[in-house]
Amino acid sequence: MPRMLDVSDDVRAEIGDEEADRLLAGGNAPGNYDCTSCRTPGDSDQERTSTVLFVGEETAVLAFAHASCIPSQVVPVAEEQLQGAVRSITGADGAQAAPSARPPATPFAALPGEPRQATLGVTCGLVLVENDLRPALVVEPAGPIARPGSTEPGDAFLPLLLEHGFAPVTDMSVLPAPDPGWSVLLAAGRLHAILQPGNDGGQPVSWWQAHQPLPVSEGWRAAAGKARTVLVYAAPVGAIGHQPREDLMREAMEKAAAEGKLVAAAMPLAGT
Repeated sequence: MPRMLDVSDDVRAEIGDEEADRLLAGGNAPGNYDCTSCRTPGDSDQERTSTVLFVGEETAVLAFAHASCIPSQVVPVAEEQLQGAVRSITGADGAQAAPSARPPATPFAALPGEPRQATLGVTCGLVLVENDLRPALVVEPAGPIARPGSTEPGDAFLPLLLEHGFAPVTDMSVLPAPDPGWSVLLAAGRLHAILQPGNDGGQPVSWWQAHQPLPVSEGWRAAAGKARTVLVYAAPVGAIGHQPREDLMREAMEKAAAEGKLVAAAMPLAGT
């Protein structure tokens, strides 16, 4: 009996038509599985089930999830983190090896002289916008950001984000506009990545990815589950800093906005 599987075009492109058709026909697909999003049992014989492909530079792992929790999609994961990340999301069950996949792109690079990729700090919090507490992420790099391939000094972090659909924040009480193609990946109650559109309309790639999935508060998760949208704010290095409380974070964000140093976008939430 064919499984009730959803295989997205992006997943099919990675695993190939033959493997996708085999899955849809019931081969190499689980009957029972642990959902990669909510971690509760699922049954692909009885309910719609999504195929979720975690890809690294050389390997890929196929997992399964309730279609009501997360759509079928490709999730880029750093190669050295792939096995640990998949275990943290899916556990031992509900995942299987899959054909190799393309490596994720790196959208931003550190300034010349920096031997490492730029590091982006991400803080979770609730922000009052339009008289409602909204789930938000505040992104601030550890240092100035250069355009890929550029040798010019300076910080291109905000200009790059503006070119990728973010908008300047002039009033913190106004809801940021959506940025098509971007999304925030939450699975099993932990924050995994901020995804941006792939090149030429291809599969989404990680713009930021947690070294280890980050826990979020129950209040943040509940607000995100209700809105199904996360507000992502970004500021250049030093504009906001590490703030111990949400009220101090709000003050720092309002100051950055007044100085023209804050951009934002609303992104759909993927997962739970």
